[in-house]
Amino acid sequence: MSTQIHRLTITELAGCEDSAVLRVSGELDQSCEDFFLSTLGASVEAGHRFLVLDVTALVFCDSRGLNCLLAMHWLLGRRDGRLLLAGPGRRLTELLEQTGSTDLLPSYTTVGQALSTLPESQRPAWPPTDPAGSSGAAR
Repeated sequence: MSTQIHRLTITELAGCEDSAVLRVSGELDQSCEDFFLSTLGASVEAGHRFLVLDVTALVFCDSRGLNCLLAMHWLLGRRDGRLLLAGPGRRLTELLEQTGSTDLLPSYTTVGQALSTLPESQRPAWPPTDPAGSSGAAR
């Protein structure tokens, strides 16, 4: 499932009862904060307490985007869950460091590394396989 608004696309790559892996592509700023929050909020409402965001294709994130990430961190924390970032680029990493947000929003090089921090019973299968049965590119 993939949804898009303006310059932001959110695609669910994998999921299970407790967690989901979502790819966030494009630009996370004021123009799409409602879309971002409602899409991730729907995932939380579906029962996902752990969200791993694959942000390798996120090309822009400003202070409003950071506020969205922090809001999701807060929401998941209230449900005894966590928000994990996988593959942040240099700009997002610098934004997290400059704002002191690295402890609140832990970052990992890959989705697999982020998922490995979750209890095994709460992880979706990773990497997912395509419908033809062959695995995709390294994740």
